[in-house]
Amino acid sequence: MNAQPPVRERILASATALFEATSIRSISADRIIADAGTTKMTFYRHFPTKDHLVVAYLDGRLELLKGAVDRETTAGQDACAVLLQLASAHGSEACRPGFRGCTFINAAAEYPADGNVVRAAVERYRTWLHGLVAELVRDLGAEQPNVVADQLIMLRDGAMVHGFMGDPASVTDALVTAGRAIITAHLRTPLPA
Repeated sequence: MNAQPPVRERILASATALFEATSIRSISADRIIADAGTTKMTFYRHFPTKDHLVVAYLDGRLELLKGAVDRETTAGQDACAVLLQLASAHGSEACRPGFRGCTFINAAAEYPADGNVVRAAVERYRTWLHGLVAELVRDLGAEQPNVVADQLIMLRDGAMVHGFMGDPASVTDALVTAGRAIITAHLRTPLPA
């Protein structure tokens, strides 16, 4: 017997596939309901509004990222290796077929109003990413880890847009090279080659 996943998971899986194929705002709740093979009543029992579904989608993406970073750090990777892994992961994401830009940047653009629950989910991601990068560059000896984190995240954001709008093949190398230059500019002793 081929058991289907629980309905909440089916709804999230349908939403994820549809959001990533087009955009969040362009997909109606009705389309997600049809794709997931459920009813409106069941959908709204799990997600009071479409915005709540979008938040679950974004929070799920954040949890996947946190898990990947946790695996790297518990595997004994040093700060430099984790930063390189982050750059590589972002570069790979920007190079994948069908890439339409960063999930979180796109969500922020589609939900610009302060106080919106979707915007709050984007902020949770941005806060986590900034804290992680600041901690890693602090471990490398950066004198102003928050400034370096801001610069690296701006670089990452630009790389995500470039991967969508420009030549995705150049993203990973450019991200690593520019990131290394930013970090080195803020260290007392240079990074190893």
